[in-house]
Amino acid sequence: MVYRGQGQKVKMIVPINLIFRDLQNRSRIQVWLYKQVNMWIEGCINGLDEYMNLMLDDAEEIHSETKSRKQLGQIILKGVNITLLQSVSS
Repeated sequence: MVYRGQGQKVKMIVPINLIFRDLQNRSRIQVWLYKQVNMWIEGCINGLDEYMNLMLDDAEEIHSETKSRKQLGQIILKGVNITLLQSVSS
């Protein structure tokens, strides 16, 4: 997908391609959830579907205030609850 504006070509990346890259690379990601401002979930994407439902391996629930971590194991997150996805640097 290429966007042309003011004489420049700008290559746009489709968001699903970034998520699929994290799936292929087994990258650890951070998932922020809708209306959950004090916690997020980290894990490796094991699968996804067209509704952005995610299956995560080695998932952890992390609380921002206390920095406490709770091991969850393998979980499925419903896509409607996901606000933000980002890669976690090693």
